[in-house]
Amino acid sequence: MSLPGRKRSPVLFRRNDDNPILTAADWPYPANSVFNAGATRLQDGTTLLLCRVEDFRGLSHLTAARSRDGVSAWQIDHQPTLAPHPDHPEEEWGVEDPRITYLPEEGRYAVLYTAYCHNGPGVALALTEDFVTFERRGIIFPPEDKDAALFPRRFGDHWAAIHRPVTSTSANMNLSFSANLYHFGNTRTILEARRGAWWDANKVGLSAPPIETEEGWLVIYHGVKRTGSGVLYRNGLALFDLNHPERLIRRSDPWCFGPRDLSERVGDVDNVVFPCGTTLQDDGDTLHVYYGQADTSIGLATASVRQLLGWLRENSTMTPDPVRGEAQPAD
Repeated sequence: MSLPGRKRSPVLFRRNDDNPILTAADWPYPANSVFNAGATRLQDGTTLLLCRVEDFRGLSHLTAARSRDGVSAWQIDHQPTLAPHPDHPEEEWGVEDPRITYLPEEGRYAVLYTAYCHNGPGVALALTEDFVTFERRGIIFPPEDKDAALFPRRFGDHWAAIHRPVTSTSANMNLSFSANLYHFGNTRTILEARRGAWWDANKVGLSAPPIETEEGWLVIYHGVKRTGSGVLYRNGLALFDLNHPERLIRRSDPWCFGPRDLSERVGDVDNVVFPCGTTLQDDGDTLHVYYGQADTSIGLATASVRQLLGWLRENSTMTPDPVRGEAQPAD
């Protein structure tokens, strides 16, 4: 039975018939699992995935895979591309879950990733021109914090990053600003986890980096629901103001992308779809969405930006307060 006033959801994320597109079996060296890849299109149109690779110790590093069409014939680096470095003790237990943003002003790609150590997971930043050499900036958000990405341009004089700190009482999406990509502050919560039985109750976080559209910054975010058989990771949509990214325009009530196929239902962590990267194709509308499948492999889905925005308009009961910029119930 559908909810009153709700249309049956269309298939927004169309899975590739050959999923998973990358697994540990494809890797040129021993690996337990390959998942949660950041994604970008290079200047020549090549798709680059920066994949989280977990070794047989349980520690993770990042390795690049490249494809001309973003679907097949992946060329994988024969050794880790970004591995824990002894000069960075914050990485002693691994580096995980990258998000990639190209910064035209810098002429470089910003990689925000989880650096894991005995203090817990924090967010680190590295800059690169070629995904061969990296300028590590170290921790920008101390533990416990993760699920972070930069916006591709400044707002006024400041860069902005979404991240998800965890406290004893909350796990919400925050926004912080920086003048120099070293020090971040002026932090505020931009998307709160709901309560009760909602699919995104108690914990939410950024999935892929924000996507700039004419209507605002489109964000795919994940919610974590605890069930009798464990956690369940699913994804919804939110839209933020183009010039004031702290202002929520709308947020979906239902989720739109969740575990379905066997490779998403069964793995090292069951019932997880976890996008860390998207690439926009030449038509300006088609998204390639790269996502972790059950913390074991990498899947690909395609989506239409226009269709995502239309679905969000029809499936949101929240509109912004014009004075405070906060979400209020729609009429």
